[in-house]
Amino acid sequence: MTRWNHSAGMSSVGFTPPHYLRPMNIGIIGSGSYCTAIIKILTDNKTAGNRGIGAINWWIRKEETAQHIRQFHHNPSYLSAVDIHPEKINIFTDINEVAAASDILLLGTPSAFLHNALEGLSKVGLDGKRWVTVIKGVVPQTNEIIADYICNTYNTKMENVAMLTGPSHAEEIALEKLTYLTFASPDEGYAKQLAAVFSNHYIKSIISNDLAGAEYATVLKNVFALASGIYHGLGYGDNFHAFFITNALKEIKRFVNTVSPAERDIEESAYLGDLLVTSYSHFSRNRMLGTLIGKGYTVKEALAEMNMVAEGYFATKSMTEINKKHKVDLPILEAVFNILYQNAAVAAEMRKLCDRLD
Repeated sequence: MTRWNHSAGMSSVGFTPPHYLRPMNIGIIGSGSYCTAIIKILTDNKTAGNRGIGAINWWIRKEETAQHIRQFHHNPSYLSAVDIHPEKINIFTDINEVAAASDILLLGTPSAFLHNALEGLSKVGLDGKRWVTVIKGVVPQTNEIIADYICNTYNTKMENVAMLTGPSHAEEIALEKLTYLTFASPDEGYAKQLAAVFSNHYIKSIISNDLAGAEYATVLKNVFALASGIYHGLGYGDNFHAFFITNALKEIKRFVNTVSPAERDIEESAYLGDLLVTSYSHFSRNRMLGTLIGKGYTVKEALAEMNMVAEGYFATKSMTEINKKHKVDLPILEAVFNILYQNAAVAAEMRKLCDRLD
């Protein structure tokens, strides 16, 4: 069940850390657009006096990127208009140094590359660490959602894992557009703690205990946003897209209720809201990839045009594999898989899908 924190909705500050809360040292793993947006949130909040934030530690894989940020105070590849203040953060290129210096590790590397990114992370010294994932994908090497991957790989209790989900695009966070984030964890106290750390005048916070449901919903919505983009590229209009989104939401509901039965309202922000923004927004990488395919690009050509990772491409294959066990009726997923991985004719496949929608 998801619960609003009403103080977040009414106050410009949102969740306020209690005075006894020990500041948390937070390690950010990844240097893409969303991690850059998170660096902005955390440094803004620490500057404003948020008592829940200790050291902000940022792992950046490439030394040249780290040096550029130190010298020029912006990320050269993502959200380059965001001012970064190196004096307020610790920048590392050694992932184990970040882990040693942090109480919480926030994972923002795309799911397709997470396994390789964490290969060098020693399992020694991770006892007691807490984790946050902002990744909306499945680890392809194991076909696990990120929370399961963390728990199984690092012998972590699920209570020490949380997910940060939207609806949110990094580009709008960078512009300080009002955004509502959901923090999902089986440990309500941990979710509240994270909400307190992130809340400010442009970030409002919602907490949820539905970690698995939120994760699977975000994975599927990327696939469905890709399908929405394909229809857009093929010239389908707004009337059809509204109908399509209702079917996508039904598929999410069927799947998450099968794999993780729980009391949840699928119309809440972490499910419906995230699906809507990813399916309609011009910031959506998945919609963009689908639009290119719908306009006649081959899958290979469309991927080559993308300068950022579209999680839906990888998620389509992983979720198809996962659903072989559960056998949930997911016609949209099936159609996208046929196009991306079976060389199905795009227009014909999407027409066939139309006949299966209700």
